Amino acid sequence: MTEMNTYYARCLEPKARRPLDKDTASDTCIVGGGLAGLTTALELTRAGRSVVVLEAESVGFGASGRNGGFVGPAWSQRLDALVKKVGVDHATELYKLSQEGVEIVARNVASLAMPGIDLAHGKLSAARTPSREAFMRRRDRLRSEFGQSAEVWETEQVRGVLKTSRYFQAMFYEDDFQINPLAYARGLADEIERLGGRVYEGSRVTKVDRAAGKRIVRTGRGNVTADSVVLASGGYTEAWAQPLHGSYIPIATYVMLTRAQPELIAQAIQTSHGVGDQRRAGDYYRLVEGGSRILWGGRITTRVGEPRRLGEMLRATMISTYPQLSELEVEHAWSGLMGYARHLMPQIRQVEEGLWSCSAFGGHGLNTTAIGGKIVAEAIVHDSDRWKLFDPFGFEWNGGPAGKAAVQATYWWLQARDAFGEALSREADTGA
Repeated sequence: MTEMNTYYARCLEPKARRPLDKDTASDTCIVGGGLAGLTTALELTRAGRSVVVLEAESVGFGASGRNGGFVGPAWSQRLDALVKKVGVDHATELYKLSQEGVEIVARNVASLAMPGIDLAHGKLSAARTPSREAFMRRRDRLRSEFGQSAEVWETEQVRGVLKTSRYFQAMFYEDDFQINPLAYARGLADEIERLGGRVYEGSRVTKVDRAAGKRIVRTGRGNVTADSVVLASGGYTEAWAQPLHGSYIPIATYVMLTRAQPELIAQAIQTSHGVGDQRRAGDYYRLVEGGSRILWGGRITTRVGEPRRLGEMLRATMISTYPQLSELEVEHAWSGLMGYARHLMPQIRQVEEGLWSCSAFGGHGLNTTAIGGKIVAEAIVHDSDRWKLFDPFGFEWNGGPAGKAAVQATYWWLQARDAFGEALSREADTGA
């Protein structure tokens, strides 16, 4: 197995699970030990079903254990775009599901033993261009339609805690929170095992066959025979898993951890809330270890390898927002692969009888994997058909290499558009 070299892993005691080394059977086999697969498995074990989870590397190895740890409602696709595609009522149901996902994570954090979870509350979503009227409308909509706690912070209040002229107004979400996502993934796996489920690491799936009404999930050292199989491998889905593999795009995202310099950091950031900005692929960051370090994430690319000088790239982004942090060095940086579908919604659906997909949660995964796993588990035990709410978001072809290039070009165009708008706003703000 590949070593998981991240800040999150460093904060936790090492823990390894043995690989599958013989043939076995279960009611359901989950392919992928990320948050989607683990939540599905936990919900099924709670319903009394026997479950086997097969993870190619280690629990939470992919984006599930490498992301910024931000938990809040919404999907990767924005609400207005969902309304345009499926209508107001359907989009409203989907948004409420995303809120339910937040509640699931919060309950699990509160009720399960999760060493190193590092819980922090509240999020500021800051605008890099004047956005007061848009924020007011969004606040009113979230309060009236979804009962969501949301406040608008004026520019002076924002700059009182975020010492930069880059930001104007912000939305403050009191009920959002941040966690160590790897600690959360391991906590889910521990609870699955406590309830009788089995979680195997270092068990890469090579094929899923069908025989005599059952599914046979094959690995190099053992097979699992199951009534149902859930494909939940996200940005690491391999070519044998069609049609998933041909319908998602692996997107790399990057995170860094600064060195410990609390006095310097306090000159720039004076809040324990998580912070993000309003751009499509903007920055997100938060203080860790009592404010002595910054955990900073951002940027996306369709290049699946880690770029050279990753830490320097993220540090430059940080300094462009907070020039007073020019002396703050990077201690560690890492990347992870997210799975995106072209429609920016997860692939929660029945592939065929006994075969389910619970994948492609890129960009907004902690809450959505929680509700996605619950919905697929409900479908398997015949408790609900809420999975049909995702029927409009099918297995659209990813376009192959041309599709990846188009996604990257779109991101670069959005970056350029955002930069132009910000430059105009700064010029107006300074009276230049």
